[in-house]
Amino acid sequence: MSKRIIYNYLSDDELLRISNTIKNVEKKTSAEILVVIKERRNFFERRKSIRELAEIEFQKSGITATKDRTGVLIFILLSDKQFYILADKKISDKIEQKILDNIANQMSNTFRSGNFSKGIIDCINSLSDILSKHFPILPDDIDEISNKVRFS
Repeated sequence: MSKRIIYNYLSDDELLRISNTIKNVEKKTSAEILVVIKERRNFFERRKSIRELAEIEFQKSGITATKDRTGVLIFILLSDKQFYILADKKISDKIEQKILDNIANQMSNTFRSGNFSKGIIDCINSLSDILSKHFPILPDDIDEISNKVRFS
């Protein structure tokens, strides 16, 4: 993704704040959270749903390789202003997709007001509240996925 495009939405400071929020949240849960931002669909993706695009990113990101299958992807498609939260098997067995969809909808509402950083951070914090109840931090927990926002 072109850096110029993302800077229409988020500054370096905001990207760092998002990464730090993930880092702090992961101190309370054994889950791994990853934010991936994609500028637009490519030619071959034009008929794919937002969920299908998130599933592709989920596989590409390596999030399925977490030890306990407790990864969560926050996928943002800028051009379509669409968002999808996708959880790995162990999490989706305990937390219904509609709960994750509600969190994505809340993020969408915050984005509409032009506050992209707040929308993502609020989303991460909402996930933290749910994940820390079902997947508390474990004594041997390690950070398996980078906390940096990725661009696809």
